[in-house]
Amino acid sequence: QVQLVESGGGLVQAGGSLRLSCAASGRTFSNYAMGWFRQAPGKEREFVATINWSGGSTYYADSVKGRFTISRDNAENTVYLQMSSLKPEDTAVYYCAATASATWATARPDQYAYWGQGTQVTVSS
Repeated sequence: QVQLVESGGGLVQAGGSLRLSCAASGRTFSNYAMGWFRQAPGKEREFVATINWSGGSTYYADSVKGRFTISRDNAENTVYLQMSSLKPEDTAVYYCAATASATWATARPDQYAYWGQGTQVTVSS
């Protein structure tokens, strides 16, 4: 059993920055890949970023590449999403996720077995 709790969401103006955190518990954090997904109102859930078990490999959705940075601190059992140059299109509920067994970074939601409750990010124009 893995529990994930996101925090750091809020309201920010376009062009601003926000840092999301995801605290994990229930198993050895460093054994698994982590990811961030988001769901905007009226939209399907979409991939945002992923990071492998060690933090050495990352992948991003084209829509956030160059603006968002995913990182992890295995000693603190925490994964982060640093978001910069935010756009109104980034408005969504952001979800942290952990893979069931994979250690490599993956954008496939079916490879993630554990999900947080989500944190709201609202970007105003």
